[in-house]
This record gives sequence, structure tokens and C-alpha cells, in this order.
Amino acid sequence: QVQLVESGGGLVQPGGSLRLSCAAHGFTLGYYAVAWFRQAPGKEREGVSCISSTAAWSNYEDSVKGRFAISRDNAKNTVYLQMNSLKSEDTAVYYCAAGNFDNNCSGYGDYWGQGTQVTVSS
Repeated sequence: QVQLVESGGGLVQPGGSLRLSCAAHGFTLGYYAVAWFRQAPGKEREGVSCISSTAAWSNYEDSVKGRFAISRDNAKNTVYLQMNSLKSEDTAVYYCAAGNFDNNCSGYGDYWGQGTQVTVSS
């Protein structure tokens, strides 16, 4: 079955860390750029970060620069999002998408995950 599966979300206190994983099943993730998006209640979905198929480039939305780090292990068919110094405003459902994205994280996803909830609260 072809799918992307996110994991690693949860409840964390402000200032804490989480690492999200985006694992591909049934296709080769290394052929695709991958982007992370998030959607908070009542807000539109926004791009968070993206990475090229070979990790030659990556990019971040301004509010997460210096706090989040995207990486990938194509041998494991997985992309990661390390999130540090988390803030309450990072609370959202986080989605990954594999597809055709440029280094501004513009483009489209051919495959989407189901999302994982991240809640930052004391």
C-alpha cells in the first residue's frame, strides 16, 4: 500500500523538543522532495520546511528558522523534522508531503500523510 505515515507528535511543554518522522511505504521517497506543513485550528495550512530529494537544499518558514531542522535518510525511506524550543504557537497538526517542491517550498505533493498532532502547552 502506497502511503506516507507521520509519527512523533504529542504533548510537550514550551521550550521542549519533538522529532517528527515521515515514513514512506510502497514507493521510494528518495525520488521526491518532501515538505512539512502544519494547520492550527481555525487557520489555513502553512508550509513549515522542505528538503530536496538528495538533501542538497532545505528551507524553513521564518518563524521556525533556528529552531527546526529537517533531514532525511533515504536508506530508511524517511524524512525527519527536529523541533526544538517549541512555542505554544507551534501547536498544530503537522503533515508531510512528497512531491515536486522547489527550494522556496512551492509546488505540489503527490503523496500526503494523515497528520500528527503537536500540542505545546504547560
